Amino acid sequence: MSNSRLPQTASQTVGPFFHFGLVDRGDENNLVNDAVKGERIVIRGRVLDGEGEAVPDALVEIWQADANGFYNHPDDPHHENADPEFRGFGRSDTVSDGQFSFRTVKPGPVPFDSRRFQAPHISVRVFARGMLTHAYTRFYFSDEEEANAADTILNIVEPERQHTLLLERRESSEGPVYVLDVKLQGQDETVFFDP
Repeated sequence: MSNSRLPQTASQTVGPFFHFGLVDRGDENNLVNDAVKGERIVIRGRVLDGEGEAVPDALVEIWQADANGFYNHPDDPHHENADPEFRGFGRSDTVSDGQFSFRTVKPGPVPFDSRRFQAPHISVRVFARGMLTHAYTRFYFSDEEEANAADTILNIVEPERQHTLLLERRESSEGPVYVLDVKLQGQDETVFFDP
């Protein structure tokens, strides 16, 4: 019998362990406190499977620059300029309707190279049942049209698929809310990148 016929084990698949496997460290989807600088925003969406059904046991992680475009991490050559109060990393497990949410700040543009900047964006990693590897993508902001048009990474994506990466801004009583669903397969599948 070949190895390809053996069933997967827990060490070979990404889920569905998240809800009972996560250590509760508090409010991991809240990246801000009162001292963080920048425009406060909320990001919301759902993780959906190929049939458009909610994935209730996924995990969404984000990593982003602060409001001035600096990462609070030693790999950023300008990290000494980063907002020391802003973590830049968060995670949200989904619930029965597949929803995730984050409270954060709108990131500033970060350098692509010595001449160009990337549009404000958030790096995203999705873990879900049945996936052998994590899925990597980015969230861009629909109200950053000029910056998006010049973004080197966004522009390697076919124009007809770029909308799968654009957070739509909505106003609410809690301030700006940006909304985008992550579709793992099927029509309007989210564009995923190699890590």
